[in-house]
Amino acid sequence: MATFGDFPPSNSNPSANSSNKQEPSWERKVLEDLAFAALKEQRTSRRWGYVFKGLMFLYLIAVIMLMMPNGDLAMHAEEHTALVEINGVIAADSEASADTVVTGIRDAFDNPNARGLILRMNTPGGSPVQSGIINDEIKRLQEIRPDFPVYAVIQDVCASGGYYIAVAADEIYADKASIVGSIGVRMDSFGFTDTIKTLGIERRSITAGANKSFLDPFMPLKDKDIKHAHTMLDTIHQQFIKVVKEGRGDRLEDNPDLFSGLFWSGEQALTLGLIDGLANSSTVARDMIGAEDIIDYTPRPNYLDRFAGSLGATLSNLLLQSSMRMQ
Repeated sequence: MATFGDFPPSNSNPSANSSNKQEPSWERKVLEDLAFAALKEQRTSRRWGYVFKGLMFLYLIAVIMLMMPNGDLAMHAEEHTALVEINGVIAADSEASADTVVTGIRDAFDNPNARGLILRMNTPGGSPVQSGIINDEIKRLQEIRPDFPVYAVIQDVCASGGYYIAVAADEIYADKASIVGSIGVRMDSFGFTDTIKTLGIERRSITAGANKSFLDPFMPLKDKDIKHAHTMLDTIHQQFIKVVKEGRGDRLEDNPDLFSGLFWSGEQALTLGLIDGLANSSTVARDMIGAEDIIDYTPRPNYLDRFAGSLGATLSNLLLQSSMRMQ
């Protein structure tokens, strides 16, 4: 018969021994996890420290460069030829906008060390409003500083609104293969009346004003709309012709196609009186203006400003993320 003396002593209980052995193992695992976590946090903090230091270094360089004066304009105290580029389509939201071009032209006129200005043209034209603003400003500045010659030098193309600007110059030069002219005005649109009928689409246009749907591409053309559009375009065309005649004067040949919207090569344009000669920017600066050193006054997009702003925003985001990680 079993008695109390038959049970093994308490220290010999397997279950108790197993529990005693697991306790130090569990504590060791917790300590290891804490140590690894601390080491990982230390490495992460060190890595973020390197990132912040690098970004701060780049940011300081960007700020220092922004504080430096424009190299081209600040370093040239000697006489030189100023140059302003007019590239691409002339429009309010383009690099050849009136605001951009006029800024460069004013800077050139304001510099007493600039002996003359070259408008280097490479544009198919664009907005008559933007072109007119530039033309008017050149004339205004010429009245203020009449001894400051302005030359237009055409590269590949100077058509339509580009030529509208060029005629404000004292003289115009081009390459023999340049495209010059296109003295005219156009309005483009499309008509989809047959298309919507084929697709079974019903046009719904509710207007207040009898002509508010003027030249609607989804409605048939109306004779009165065409007549009004022609009148408007003719008015702008006559403004263009007047500016060209004022700028070129007696140099223009009496040719019925001159204001028809046609364009010509530089060689043909010379015989028609649209340009004054065949030359490039270097030749004009050296031989006409007498200052071979050419300085570009064209305002450029300030990518450094954008870089500094984006770098500052990135740095702020990183600091915010870091503070959130530390909380």
